[in-house]
Amino acid sequence: MAQSAEDALIEKRNWHWRNTMRPVRFFSLDARAALPFFALLVYARPITLVLTIIITMIFSMLERRGLTFSSAMRALRVWIVGQSRPAWVSLRRRRMRDFG
Repeated sequence: MAQSAEDALIEKRNWHWRNTMRPVRFFSLDARAALPFFALLVYARPITLVLTIIITMIFSMLERRGLTFSSAMRALRVWIVGQSRPAWVSLRRRRMRDFG
């Protein structure tokens, strides 16, 4: 089905609203995964350069496997903390009170 010229014009005016949920990209990487580059700018040493390259390679491999930056951070948290997420400690739970 061909769009009319008027529909195409409306589409061009509103294109930016469709792209508001896209992740911000730094070259081909998620911008949040590019944070080590800012550390490299502030603390330019060979070890910082090596760490920046390693972190960038890790996140690019994770993106190729389908993990975004935020989901990779959640997976890392689960790996460190574990799958068990206990509820509130019994001492910190609020007790039911009847003021009536």
